[in-house]
This record gives sequence, C-alpha cells and structure tokens, in this order.
Amino acid sequence: MSRIICIIGNKGGTGKTTLSHMLCQGLGLLGQRSACVLTDTSREPLSPDGRRYITADARTPAALQKVVGKLRTMEGWIGVIDGGGNRADVDRSLNELADIVLLPFRDSHEDLRTVLRDLETFPHAYALPSQWPTNAWQRDAADRNVAQILGAHKHRILHPVPSLSASKLLLQKTAPDGLPSNLGNACRSFARQVMDVLEIGAAYPTQPPERSDEHAEAAVPPTVLPEGYASTARH
Repeated sequence: MSRIICIIGNKGGTGKTTLSHMLCQGLGLLGQRSACVLTDTSREPLSPDGRRYITADARTPAALQKVVGKLRTMEGWIGVIDGGGNRADVDRSLNELADIVLLPFRDSHEDLRTVLRDLETFPHAYALPSQWPTNAWQRDAADRNVAQILGAHKHRILHPVPSLSASKLLLQKTAPDGLPSNLGNACRSFARQVMDVLEIGAAYPTQPPERSDEHAEAAVPPTVLPEGYASTARH
C-alpha cells in the first residue's frame, strides 16, 4: 500500500516546497519510489527530468483527488504533498488524508509560536526544524528556543534539516545532472528518519554518507532535544 506524507503549516516561508523535494530525493537515494505533489497555486510545476522521483500537479481540488486516488493504487509508492502556506482549510483537508503530517518551522520566535498552534491543531503531526543553523553557536541558541517553547511536544519533533544553499538546485525547472554530496547526505538523512517513523525499510542497503571538505557543514550533527525524538519513535 502507498503512503501519503503532507508537509503543511500556517506559517509561510518555512521551506515546505524545498523540503518536499529534498524528502523525495532522499527517498529515491534509499530506493523508494515517490511522487512530489504540488498543491501551492503560487508555484509552477517542475519537470521530473533528471530526478529520482516523479512530480505531479495537483493545484486544484479535482486534480488533488485524482493524484491521491492514483497514488493509493500504486503499491509501495510514497506521495509527498507540498501543502503551501497560510491555507488553514487546505491544511485540514490534507491532514485528513495523510499517513503522516510534517510541520516545518525555522529558527524564529514567530515560527515557533505558529508551529506550537499547529501542533495543537493537528495532534498527530510532527514538527520539523527546517533550514536549521549549522554554526555551532547559532544552533545551540536555536535549540534552546525550541526546548523553551516546544518542550511539551518534544516527542513530536524530528531531527533538524540543515540550512544548505545547494537545496535550491532541486527547485530548478529541470534538475541538474549532478548534485553536491552534502545535499545528497541531508536528503538521505531526512528521508531515513521519516521512513523510520512510518516503519518503512530502505529498498536496498544504503551507502555511507559522502564526505567532502568543501561541504563539511553537512556533517554537523543536530542537537535539538536529543532525547525522545520522534524519529526514534513509531508512528
């Protein structure tokens, strides 16, 4: 049976579209078949050429119903739906059809307050630190803010997705022939923890993370609430 993952949340600018493509890229690197589903009417669909996943245009309710219906018949596939921002009604609808809901937020008090409300609105969703600082001092400060404001929901917070300038390459109309190793490592790590929550194993043994001096920041370990992460729990 296929799975549906929805990336939603009232706060705009948290990187939902980037995360949708990063997750699908990571799933592809782990041998999973996936579709990145666009619902944000302010964006244009991207070509599937050169990607490890397919793309689908579902910017109307009818198109979304058709795409989700098709995905549900595709054994072993994973649909990742980019929900867009500031669309509370759409978020509620997507929450109803999702197997797992992700609520990304950035390192700001406004984002933290918004995701706190969303966590209370969607009691089965998981918060996802997005575009997280890789500088050690900035990361520690961001982690303290998360612990202070979201501490009551610490078991529903996934490991952060680091801020990577290379992630914008996935949002090009057509994906480039090659992607930096640090981006691949971040996509793989993100996909692996979501698969863990969904209790999905990798389709084939994974390769060790690629390392390069040029992109050493990708190796910085996350430090947000190190105990009780949702990524070590079961959905």
